[in-house]
Amino acid sequence: MRAGVISLLAPVPDIVVVGEADDGSTGRDLVERLSPDVALVDLRMPVMDGVAATAAITAGPAPTRVLILTTYDTDVEIERAVEAGAIGYLLKDTTAVQLAEAVRGAARGETVLAPRVAERLVARMRRPAPVVLTPRERDGLGAVADGLSNAEIGRRLVISEATVKTHLLRVFAKLDVSDRTRAVVVALDQGLLPEREIPHR
Repeated sequence: MRAGVISLLAPVPDIVVVGEADDGSTGRDLVERLSPDVALVDLRMPVMDGVAATAAITAGPAPTRVLILTTYDTDVEIERAVEAGAIGYLLKDTTAVQLAEAVRGAARGETVLAPRVAERLVARMRRPAPVVLTPRERDGLGAVADGLSNAEIGRRLVISEATVKTHLLRVFAKLDVSDRTRAVVVALDQGLLPEREIPHR
């Protein structure tokens, strides 16, 4: 694979391959010694994997940008690489022209993403974040689902009625609702409460 990448970049006049390594640890050492503008890093490598190598390279003294070049395009792999400091993420079906342009872009400090990777990231960002209720908020909403008034909820949970109102207002904000019944309906729909009958009071 390394030989293939080198052969793709060899004809490009403004890109020079200054070193290659067959494991992440050696790659990190080469970067420290040679200070290249860009390091092409695979995720699956012996001794030190690509994420660890990326973190080591970006935290090291060399001003080298890391461009991931791999076959893996899962959300977890992409996130780990970006969190480790990679400036770009390419897949191994990238053409010679795309690879050269990506190396140039990374050298300029531009984020470079394979189209499929960019689509995954955009889709992930568009998914709404899951709502998380605190145990107290869940208890209060469960009491609402049981048909209790604020005063009754306060007695059940041994808190003041004002505190009950505060908890419920937070729940309404998290669920983006404005009334008690809608809060219970949305919470049931999202699996935040066990199934029960919805109160009508």
